[in-house]
Amino acid sequence: MSALAFAIMTACVKLVSTHGIPVFEIVAARAIVSLIISYVDVRRKRLSVWGNNKKLLIARGAVGSLALICVYFAVTTLPLAEATLLQYLHPVFTAILALIFLKERIQRSTIVCIIFCIIGLLFIVSPSMVFSGAAELPLFSVVVALLGALGSAIAYVIVKRLSGTEDSSVIIFYFPLMALPLSVFLLGNDFVMPDAEALLLLILIGIFTQIGQVGLTKAMQTEVASKATAYSYVQVVFSIIFGWLLFSEIPSLWTWVGGGLIILGALINVLGSFNFNALKPTDVVRD
Repeated sequence: MSALAFAIMTACVKLVSTHGIPVFEIVAARAIVSLIISYVDVRRKRLSVWGNNKKLLIARGAVGSLALICVYFAVTTLPLAEATLLQYLHPVFTAILALIFLKERIQRSTIVCIIFCIIGLLFIVSPSMVFSGAAELPLFSVVVALLGALGSAIAYVIVKRLSGTEDSSVIIFYFPLMALPLSVFLLGNDFVMPDAEALLLLILIGIFTQIGQVGLTKAMQTEVASKATAYSYVQVVFSIIFGWLLFSEIPSLWTWVGGGLIILGALINVLGSFNFNALKPTDVVRD
């Protein structure tokens, strides 16, 4: 559910950018919609909107906001499939950060996933390093996309830490609470008045973001961080379909090869615990 919602959201981001809406304005619009929905949800549960661990909640919101800006920039400057694939390298960063900060042991299936992702990234970003003459993606956009993936991983690890003391609705609420003032400040005087179609797209971005956040936060609360985020790789499939249907973007051969390696690595990560447990029960890592 989360992956499909985020795929629709990124497609809407790319569509609304064709109306000349700046990235920071898109982030601000998303934050306004998410803030309203999140606040209503928190009050419905009769919870305090401020939560318990305010410092960590603020950190989650701030890091997530910066990552979001990077992701939206990548979506508006790269083909949809490639931008999504680069963003969804975050399980690699998540696994490493979870090992350091959450003491979650990296399983062998996750190590295989990381290797496959790195090889897949090489095929997608710089195929000329493997096959001379192949077209490369713009370096700056790629770096921004990778920074977005790293920021997302940091935010997910913080969510995992917060999930023991905070309700998912409160965690989600802090994201737009931090994103709105930051994006408005960075937008400055570049505001563009959206027409009716652009306004509808901006609202849809906020709605589908909320659906994706709820699904992802629930997943992070019920599974180890490195595996929970791996399920979201199915968004890549959705983004390839939307990129083809909406923007006539046909991924290159090397994107298919690299994306196939990344998705294969993710499947090994997701299903690997069952296989390894069946072979060696002593290797089971209890959460």
